[in-house]
Amino acid sequence: MAKRRASGEGNIRKRSDGRWEGRYVAGHDANGKPIRKNVLGKTQAEARDKLKRAIEESRLMDVGRADEFTVGAWAKTWFELYSKPNIRESTQERYWNHIRFHIIPYVGQIKLAKLTGRDIQKMYNDVRDHGRIPKGPNDKRDKSLSASYIRSLHRMFHMCLDRAVKEQLIIRNPCNDVVLPKVEKKEIMILKPEHMKDYLAEADRRGVLPIFFLELCSGLRKGELVALLWSDLDVERKTISVSKQAVRVKGGGVKVTTPKTATSIRVESIPQKAVELLVAEHEKHPDNPYLFPSPVTGDMYYPDAIAAIHTKILRTLGLEHTRFHALRHTFASVALQNGVDIRTVSGMLGHADPGFTLRTYTHTMNSLQVQAAETMGAVMSQNL
Repeated sequence: MAKRRASGEGNIRKRSDGRWEGRYVAGHDANGKPIRKNVLGKTQAEARDKLKRAIEESRLMDVGRADEFTVGAWAKTWFELYSKPNIRESTQERYWNHIRFHIIPYVGQIKLAKLTGRDIQKMYNDVRDHGRIPKGPNDKRDKSLSASYIRSLHRMFHMCLDRAVKEQLIIRNPCNDVVLPKVEKKEIMILKPEHMKDYLAEADRRGVLPIFFLELCSGLRKGELVALLWSDLDVERKTISVSKQAVRVKGGGVKVTTPKTATSIRVESIPQKAVELLVAEHEKHPDNPYLFPSPVTGDMYYPDAIAAIHTKILRTLGLEHTRFHALRHTFASVALQNGVDIRTVSGMLGHADPGFTLRTYTHTMNSLQVQAAETMGAVMSQNL
């Protein structure tokens, strides 16, 4: 016989299978009809506790709308409505790949309100082990993905589910319950000081010394470097204005956009030698607006084209291969090792946070600490 319910307790009864069932009205649909739900427990006390929690949660949720969405449907809605209009094309492509290749196949059919941290954890683990998408039938690459990739997927999914919380589609974000893989700190590659002279000499032989000399003096991103105009150079003040960058777009093209963050828009001082090289370079093509026009097209250099030249220089000199980005690291490391303070270096790199710069160049800071210790040791030893 069903136990008479107390006020506000909900309706609890014992089923024929021996379990206890709590029934409640979770909300109302678009037509005003009640949405009835239930919970089950092995004992009356367990059912009562579950019912109490369920009623409390239903008061925090828009139950009528929550039942409309699977995880896949919500991820697509979030991407089109909230995310896509506010992010760059390259980020759009990355987010959409996360959704269609990982979220939809792994958890897309789960009801949004039923998604758990365990579901997400399993997805992350599986994606890390064999989630790489083959580029073609002959792609023999390892199918595993890095910890950094999983963290990128997590950041996007966390934002997606945070929006669901704000819209009362779920009570809390289940992404908070997962354990993320640790990212292994990779050694930063730089152009070693003993190779700089030969590197610049080879750049000069190839007719691209101004580009690479400026890069080593400024640490610009390659997209920022190729987008520079002659009007961005202030000869008198010896500065360059960084206010745009070239980025790849879907389909293989390139377009010029504003930098990703406000701190990337900056005016950067450069040495007199760099100014002289840039002026001499401009005199070769005085009517071209670009500081470094492509000798092939006369238009802006394709960012990957100067990266390819960098690779050819290294190959000619028999040096270890590094990405073009290593020149940016070289600038930062050399500046710090020669006494430029971390805040100044961070500003020249266009970093939003000097703490990020500090964490990135820990190896350099460690060597500076050794130098500082030796200096202090020499000073204090005079007092012994």
